[in-house]
Amino acid sequence: MATNLNTCALELEKALRNSEEFQELQKMYATVEHNESAKSLFDAFRNVQIELQQKQMAGQDITEEEVIEAQAIANKVQENTSVTKLMEAEQRMSMAIQELNKIIMKPLDELYGSMGGK
Repeated sequence: MATNLNTCALELEKALRNSEEFQELQKMYATVEHNESAKSLFDAFRNVQIELQQKQMAGQDITEEEVIEAQAIANKVQENTSVTKLMEAEQRMSMAIQELNKIIMKPLDELYGSMGGK
């Protein structure tokens, strides 16, 4: 049975790679990668996001200075069309993956939902 699931997962991977959402994400990523200022801005934005997430997960407070820095980078990102298009493509890809996750998890949701008397 696991082999069947693995086969289905590989087919899903191929479908995901061929999806409009992924194709657009790849295109926008390449655009940013080939533009030095856009890439630098995108990398800085990602680094700030990761740092703040790590601090939150560690239960550390985020300083006002860090908030101001994050806002400044976010403002610069909004001014860069290539980076904003990449981030929009990432969002669409994320939404597609969330929808797939809902579909994949439906049997478990139904199973455990029925145990709760729903």
